[in-house]
Amino acid sequence: MSGLADEPAQRPVVSSETPYVGRLFAMRKDVVALDDEEVVRDYLVHPGAVGIIAIDETDRVLLVHQYRHPVRARLWEPPAGLLDVPGEDPLVAARRELHEEAHHRASDWRVLVDAFTSPGCSNESVRLYLARDLTPVGDDDRHVGFHEERDMPVDWVHLDEVVAQVLAGHLHNPLLIMGAMAATAARAAGWAGLRPADAPWPSRPSPVRQ
Repeated sequence: MSGLADEPAQRPVVSSETPYVGRLFAMRKDVVALDDEEVVRDYLVHPGAVGIIAIDETDRVLLVHQYRHPVRARLWEPPAGLLDVPGEDPLVAARRELHEEAHHRASDWRVLVDAFTSPGCSNESVRLYLARDLTPVGDDDRHVGFHEERDMPVDWVHLDEVVAQVLAGHLHNPLLIMGAMAATAARAAGWAGLRPADAPWPSRPSPVRQ
């Protein structure tokens, strides 16, 4: 189908309240007019996030192993982070997360995927970058993590193995799944056709305000 694309849409909001505002997230309750009826929709207000699919010259993907409390599991994930600094450029945030979480820098950045992670219950939007031409940071320049990031091993896994384990049901992080599949398609096209790292991102949400 030529021109296949999502389109912005706005149904009238009859009323809106925010019963909870946390440090990073909020819960919102909207009464929305849908044709001849009004419905209540509760959803998570999210500041957005960036993730990095970092791939070396042998098609290995740089992954971190992080504990995620809501799902009670340690997940293999790409480096990623919230966009909780008002006005921060997402590429700047992605460079920082690659440095801090995976101890690498990259000189080649492209946009790989923009996605809504759970559009039925959150406004979260994420931008996944493809990072290549990687170099490790020196030991004296490594970021020291805290909380869950204090114990976050880093490893290299071949892209084909990542995809195989996704399809086998062994990997569950949505950024890794989307990123690995998109990277596989982009590799098959010779990495051509990807958007530049500074491509517009109209679906990026705004940071949650206290």
